[in-house]
Amino acid sequence: MNDTPKFDPNVTDLDRALAFAIPTRSARGRIVRLGTALDEVLAAHAYPPAIEKLLAEALTLAALIGSTLKDSSGQLTMQTRTDNGVVQLLVCDYRGGEVRGYIEYDAGKLAEAPAEPSLFALFGAGYLAITFDMATSNERYQGIVPLDGDTLSQAAQSYFTQSEQIPTMIRTGMAKGPDGRCISGGLFLQHLPEGEDGRERLHTKLDHPEWEHVATLGNTMGVDELTDATLPLETLVWRLFNEEEDVRILADIPIMRGCRCDPEYIRGVISKFPLEERQSMADESGFIIVDCAFCAKKFPVPVEG
Repeated sequence: MNDTPKFDPNVTDLDRALAFAIPTRSARGRIVRLGTALDEVLAAHAYPPAIEKLLAEALTLAALIGSTLKDSSGQLTMQTRTDNGVVQLLVCDYRGGEVRGYIEYDAGKLAEAPAEPSLFALFGAGYLAITFDMATSNERYQGIVPLDGDTLSQAAQSYFTQSEQIPTMIRTGMAKGPDGRCISGGLFLQHLPEGEDGRERLHTKLDHPEWEHVATLGNTMGVDELTDATLPLETLVWRLFNEEEDVRILADIPIMRGCRCDPEYIRGVISKFPLEERQSMADESGFIIVDCAFCAKKFPVPVEG
């Protein structure tokens, strides 16, 4: 990446993740920007601003971290555990370029909170669980960290630096586009780990003198740049690391909103209940209404079906 990327103000760069590596600094990275994928998730729920902003950050994190999976059929899941906070549950996941997520919250507590509530106000003494499910090897890795700091991104960063012992830097941000829709962006930088071949989660070197330089450059990336759809992701990578000897673009990953709710599966689950229980669950029209928490769709299942 020695040449300046061409800038075209008529092009919008949204809904993709870009993977890159800086071999001479023993570092790798992901940069992501979400537009339509993010807006479709948020539009299904009509969340108030503070909850909308939190889910946007969570979806951006899911795309950043999930796109690092080598197993294309693997899944990243992020889930919070809370203690008497506004947010009762946050679930977000990534699989094969698809992101989805939802939040359950206490509207009464939110009304009493500041307009821009702190992470502690939202979660109390909460925890963030990050789970990697490897479909190919049937392995699962999970780490749990306190929801400390000012943002969900800081908690995710702590997961890597504390649980995985891999120096990591994460920046995320959200803004409203000219049409009023949400745009989010994120930057994920990490020291290259060392470990055994075939392992998905690897251990890092004990020393990493190059890392401070990479992290310092990464911290100069502004939210305005991450959320500016007219700036190609390649341009942002170039702005950060154009003086490095070798920067390699590794992969371009499309991101979309995805939900895996299956009407046939739902009917199959309901059919396993005894008839009397199904009748008690049905509405006046004789249907059991099943809601998908992720996409907010309703699936009517006939009692006798």
